[in-house]
Amino acid sequence: MLTNLRQYEAVDDVACRPVQPHELAAVAELRWRWVQELYGMPDTTLDEFAPRFVAWARDAKSSHRCMVMVRDDVVIGMAWLAITQRVPHPRAIERTSGDVQCMCVVPDERGHGLGGELIEAVLMWASDLGLERVTVHSSDQAVPMYSRHGFEVSPRLLQVEIGQSHAG
Repeated sequence: MLTNLRQYEAVDDVACRPVQPHELAAVAELRWRWVQELYGMPDTTLDEFAPRFVAWARDAKSSHRCMVMVRDDVVIGMAWLAITQRVPHPRAIERTSGDVQCMCVVPDERGHGLGGELIEAVLMWASDLGLERVTVHSSDQAVPMYSRHGFEVSPRLLQVEIGQSHAG
């Protein structure tokens, strides 16, 4: 667990750091608005979603860590690091890996390198936590950004969409 909640320096007057409990409602709103932007109006209102999201975030804090990007105490970006325990290996009993989830920056702040700064902060955090590797399931639009920050396509990382029709 990260014991020193240091700030991960970003550009300009922006800082990246682990979310503070009082910021979870702002993170919930950012998530709700991001879903609205991508898929249209969500099935639930923001007023219904936010308290449920905050409760989830508090309950999931051992497995899901949120890094926020703030300017003047306003959350302008977020990235979640889902942490998974891995099966012990004879050379390493304690093993963990991470997955970047729900990475976004508010629309007015995009295109200025802030997403990359947020990814760099998450990767430093993952290193501080001693994670073996970090993965991401990216949108096509964000692949170049992740690639610029060290993510590579792996021919051995496979997935299947559960709930979708598939043979087998």
